Amino acid sequence: MDFGLVLQTDPPGATTVGLMRRAERNGFRYGWTFDSPVLWQEPYVIHSRILAETDRLTVGPMVTNPGTRSWEVTASTFATLNEMYGNRTVCGIGRGDSAMRVAGRPPTTLARLGEAMRTIRELAEGRETVVDGTPLRLPWVVGGRLPVWMAAYGPKALALAGREADGFILQLADPLLTAWMVRAVREAAAGAGRDPAEVTVCVAAPAYVCEDTPEALAHAREQCRWFGGMVGNHVADLVARYGEHSGAVPEALTSYIKERDGYDYAHHGRAGNPDTAFVPDGIVDRFCLLGPVSAQLARLRELADLGVDQFALYAMHDAKEATVDAYGASVVPELA
Repeated sequence: MDFGLVLQTDPPGATTVGLMRRAERNGFRYGWTFDSPVLWQEPYVIHSRILAETDRLTVGPMVTNPGTRSWEVTASTFATLNEMYGNRTVCGIGRGDSAMRVAGRPPTTLARLGEAMRTIRELAEGRETVVDGTPLRLPWVVGGRLPVWMAAYGPKALALAGREADGFILQLADPLLTAWMVRAVREAAAGAGRDPAEVTVCVAAPAYVCEDTPEALAHAREQCRWFGGMVGNHVADLVARYGEHSGAVPEALTSYIKERDGYDYAHHGRAGNPDTAFVPDGIVDRFCLLGPVSAQLARLRELADLGVDQFALYAMHDAKEATVDAYGASVVPELA
């Protein structure tokens, strides 16, 4: 299993770069950042600095979207980083949540997302493709490679990931839901004539290493409760589209948002987010990895048995350095 670190690009940018260097020293192979240019600093500028100050780390957004940047600009950005630092990028992409909604736009359609994934990959790898009716190619790209990994939850999105994406990003670490979603992606890949094993599976969720005491676990939950709210934005979209009891999406995913009442992106992805009080402790425990290393190893082994290739650790809490170091000392050596 590979390991990644996921960060917001809060100023100062040097802090993000320093944490990514720390992650590489601890055996992490991927460095991910949010991509929401109104809420945080421009990630690709920081990615360039991360690549310059690390030797092996692969970097990318978790996740970008097809709506806030033109596709040829996105492709050129990745291709430039790859030319400078040796094909060490990955394009995490989805329909768009905070970046789109803060700017007053809805998430893009799945059809548009599928087209964007194909276009960005083709351009970044130096091939000609058609963008809005015009054939385009980046003539300076030589030997470029850009894996495109898609974030998804619902049936149609999971099917698109299986048909089109190089990797599947699942933003929660619940084994029951992981099994259901990985199976859907693999079935779609096989149906499209692909080898399902070629689709990389990345589970992304907060991890908080602490003692196995009621007090320590309660603190960890409060530091990570924001994640249930973030996932809840996507779940609310699924409920609106499919209905809570349609059977299209497991109720183990949808039932917890009944008390959800709006969401202010000013607190997005932050500990203490006041809009996530509706998230019950059980959801935090299911979606996140909390507690001592032994408990986290057990969950990660369970996820690995389901076909998860990478665990990407969200570190938006008050124990960033301690958690990265604990993983480097006791988790990565066991599972990498």
